[in-house]
Amino acid sequence: MRTLLPLDRETVLASVKKTSKVLLLHEDTRTGGIAGELAVGITESIFEYLDAPIVRVTAPGTPVPFSPTLEEAFLPNTAKVVEKARWLWRY
Repeated sequence: MRTLLPLDRETVLASVKKTSKVLLLHEDTRTGGIAGELAVGITESIFEYLDAPIVRVTAPGTPVPFSPTLEEAFLPNTAKVVEKARWLWRY
């Protein structure tokens, strides 16, 4: 997606209808993040097209650490995305 506001809702819903699965990724914390809003919008609109639960890959619901090493561990990374994508694929 290029923007969140305005949200290209039709494109998002068309993609979900085509794939039947959703993996949402963002660097913000899980609670209060845009992924939750997108998940609700998708569920309310086209729940019947989903073949698996919506998966979110986000930072944990804790304050962002100041240390670069801890921040790197805090943020979503390739390994976390691949793990969740494989889980979703196997579902």
